[in-house]
Amino acid sequence: MCGIVGIASNKPVSLNIINSLKRLEYRGYDSAGLATIINQNINETKCSGRVNRLEEILLKKPLDGNLGIGHVRWATHGIPNEINAHPHSSEIVSVVHNGIIENSDELKKDLENKGFDFKSQTDTEVITLLITDELKKNKPFESVFNTLQKLKGSFALGIIFKEYENIIIGARRGSPLAVGYAEGEKYLGSDSYALKSMTNKISYLNDGDICILTKDNIEFFDENKKKINKKIIELSDDENTSDKGDYKNFMSKEIFEQPNTVRNCINEYIDNIKKDVNIYNFPIKPKDIKKITLIGCGTAFHSCLVTKYWLEELTSLDVEIDIASEFRYRKIKFNNKNLYIFVSQSGETADTAAALEICKKNNVKTCSIVNVVESSIARNSDWVLPIHAGPEIGVASTKAFLGQMIVLFILTLKIAQSREDINQSEYNRIIKKLFSLPEAVSESLKIENRIQVMAKEFSDAKGSMFLGRGLSFPIALEGALKLKELSYLHAEGYPAGEMKHGPLALIEEGLPVIVIAPKDKYFEKTISNMQEVIARGGKILFFTDNKKELINENIRLGVRVPFLDTLLSPILLTVPLQLLAYHVALMKKCDIDKPRNLAKSVTVE
Repeated sequence: MCGIVGIASNKPVSLNIINSLKRLEYRGYDSAGLATIINQNINETKCSGRVNRLEEILLKKPLDGNLGIGHVRWATHGIPNEINAHPHSSEIVSVVHNGIIENSDELKKDLENKGFDFKSQTDTEVITLLITDELKKNKPFESVFNTLQKLKGSFALGIIFKEYENIIIGARRGSPLAVGYAEGEKYLGSDSYALKSMTNKISYLNDGDICILTKDNIEFFDENKKKINKKIIELSDDENTSDKGDYKNFMSKEIFEQPNTVRNCINEYIDNIKKDVNIYNFPIKPKDIKKITLIGCGTAFHSCLVTKYWLEELTSLDVEIDIASEFRYRKIKFNNKNLYIFVSQSGETADTAAALEICKKNNVKTCSIVNVVESSIARNSDWVLPIHAGPEIGVASTKAFLGQMIVLFILTLKIAQSREDINQSEYNRIIKKLFSLPEAVSESLKIENRIQVMAKEFSDAKGSMFLGRGLSFPIALEGALKLKELSYLHAEGYPAGEMKHGPLALIEEGLPVIVIAPKDKYFEKTISNMQEVIARGGKILFFTDNKKELINENIRLGVRVPFLDTLLSPILLTVPLQLLAYHVALMKKCDIDKPRNLAKSVTVE
């Protein structure tokens, strides 16, 4: 989950590397570092903590050099400190790495037997010393290639050499890596977002690829050392991606961008004139699909769970959901009449990408729901449906989650119509409701003042519970996850009907219990489950779209969002739960955009 960058230029590179690392910091913020080549010497500066600290150090002691590499770290092997920060350098080579080397302990023993000493606890230093050993008898490309053959695990690498001050070598296996082009400069980075401030011309490395960058040229080689060509992709501009504007942080900005996210998704996938979903080119004809499997991690998995309810409600299909990290190790009975849908904000989630690769090897049809259309998952899928949320900088996903749900709902609707599982009248009715959704999301955001009051109920809380039934159960899980991610408070989401099967033991006087009860067929049953909590002293915070007034002195506080349709309630009820997590974290003075121990793009297993 680390971020790497490299620049070969005709002018000093340290400032541009720092700026790129700031854009990559969503991938990790345990430490940061930079190395350049100056007069055939490796000059290195690194520190624990964030990029702004590295920047402060460099202002006092600048690093010159027209070629360099940089890194932001999310710690895997070794505690977050300066010694374990990247780059990892010997006297003749310096390396930055994103990924995990699974056989690092074995390789370390071999290197120690050869007389090499290790300074850090990281797996990356193994790569540095392997290349150092190879350079005794080979030139850089051969040294890197031979080293890669010894590595098990995942990596994206940026490598510079003391005696070759005009080249950077990059390589990838599992972890994403891109290169960028400009006159007199060439770039290496974990993703296009890191490079966008310098260029909009990008190529992507595939698994096994190696590249050699100079300021004037990039050469590509496959895993067999065969020289290959790469397509250059011209990226579109994104407005206001790195500017918080008047907002305190990116997360609040992204929460309040959600009406536009919803509007963009609807405008992209629904013809406003014909009032028809314009999703075509299915990899399998909808009538021929036997089963749909939805796969994701974290928040993306919750969007899969919501979609399972939608597909079961609107279609006659069998539906299965799976957590990507579990799917990749199960003995799956694949069927070429099944459609496998992968959901990922970044499109680089390691577990999801690996699960997709398994599906590809078994020759089944795949679809990806992603926010980054140039991502590995998108490029490896048979069919791609972008969510059009724009870059999401806050680590805890908000607008991307809403975008995932919207696209998945529209896809469900199209499948239902194509299979004739719903009639045209119902199809038209739902589409009409969808066009009202952006405004309804806007209205849901207007309850922020009420949510701020509700957040104070968590000032002394040691934990909380989120309860829902049916379509609200996945939203309970997502609400609990957001609170955990942002405020570091323990929170659990449960189906409300499951409380009496164990979780009621956790209820004690004053425990905040968030009850999500939209106007649906579960409403009365959810209220009954709520009463069980009240009887045991739980403090009820009530979320609904039901206009009916609930007369109950035991409901501490409640909020109401607009009602459009039962099927759309998860989208609207997600918004106040995001605001709740945000304001609890704000009250606790937590780092909203960069919660501890987390990274935006999970590119390691």
